[in-house]
Amino acid sequence: MRGHDSDRLSPTARTHLLCYIVVAQLVSRATAGTWLRTDHLVEAVRIGLGTLAEECGWLERIELGRASVDLAPQFLVFPCFRDRVILAGLFADGWTLNYTSPVVQGMYDVCKEHSATLVRSRKYSRGP
Repeated sequence: MRGHDSDRLSPTARTHLLCYIVVAQLVSRATAGTWLRTDHLVEAVRIGLGTLAEECGWLERIELGRASVDLAPQFLVFPCFRDRVILAGLFADGWTLNYTSPVVQGMYDVCKEHSATLVRSRKYSRGP
């Protein structure tokens, strides 16, 4: 299938979006005690894409949503990721992550490695 499904994010944009969705998962867990429901996950992906200058198809959105489900619980070993006040502080302006924060930078690095692992395992493929 072609069209929007062939529109793949660059590695940097993919990492930014994955990081954003992971933070959304953690915020949900800290505030509601549960991970994002499917409809909220879809909305988080849409909002996260709105912070990027790129677009991707539905299949890549699903793959990144699934990756956030796998990755977010790993952050819970650190108490700061259970604190909704600290999590709220990860945002700079509205819905944009604060990449000057050492916490966000560390999360970005973890998400970058996770994204690269997905590419290496061929769960993602760039282009046709």
